[in-house]
Amino acid sequence: MQDSFDITTIIFLALAVFVIWRLRSVLGQKTGAERSPFKPVDRSRTEPPAGRTDGDNVVRLPGAERAPAPDRAQAATVAEARDWRGIAEPGSPVIRGLEAIVQVEPAFDPRAFIEGAKGAYETIVIAFAKGDRKTLRTLLSREVGEGFERAISEREKARQSVETTFVSIDKAEIVSVDVRNRVAQITVRFLSNLITATRNAEGVVVDGSAETVVEVPDVWTFARTLGSRDPNWQLVATEAGN
Repeated sequence: MQDSFDITTIIFLALAVFVIWRLRSVLGQKTGAERSPFKPVDRSRTEPPAGRTDGDNVVRLPGAERAPAPDRAQAATVAEARDWRGIAEPGSPVIRGLEAIVQVEPAFDPRAFIEGAKGAYETIVIAFAKGDRKTLRTLLSREVGEGFERAISEREKARQSVETTFVSIDKAEIVSVDVRNRVAQITVRFLSNLITATRNAEGVVVDGSAETVVEVPDVWTFARTLGSRDPNWQLVATEAGN
């Protein structure tokens, strides 16, 4: 009995060793490189450098998640919006900035923006000449609005008035685009033709001309928080162009 027990035990031990050997050969051995359960992925090793996506040169906004694939209608809108011909040179900083905007708002159209900027430019210039504070408040940032308010108040104290007539806007081009923390700033250079004159309390022209057309270059910057419900852009900076 003892011999039979010993032989049976040896056979089972041999089978157990064989089974363990086969399992190790099929499943392999842990090397220490496996990802442990529930351990977060090291994104710095698996994702492209911050600010760029795989396979393109689009600058992604900090914290922006990859948007789901658009349907055909959305794709057509994006394709049309990304037709930058006549807007800026391919590969330029302006194009990269516009691409950053489209990443958040695929329907953004730079051509429509330029037309809107031209309308805002004319409206603001005329409102400033008339001292129309109500209109200006809806279109200007607080800082720019304060500057316009000071100029209007000083003009009123001096009992002066401004007459401005728009003749044309000969050029309106985007010269820079900056996107930071989902806030987009687009700078536009305008070249307009105006007739503008400042009159004193007696109606005498003290600055400008009531008849002469003057070419006026301006560089204005408009800003808006991308993804917000408010579609309006505000004027946040102005400077004389050249």
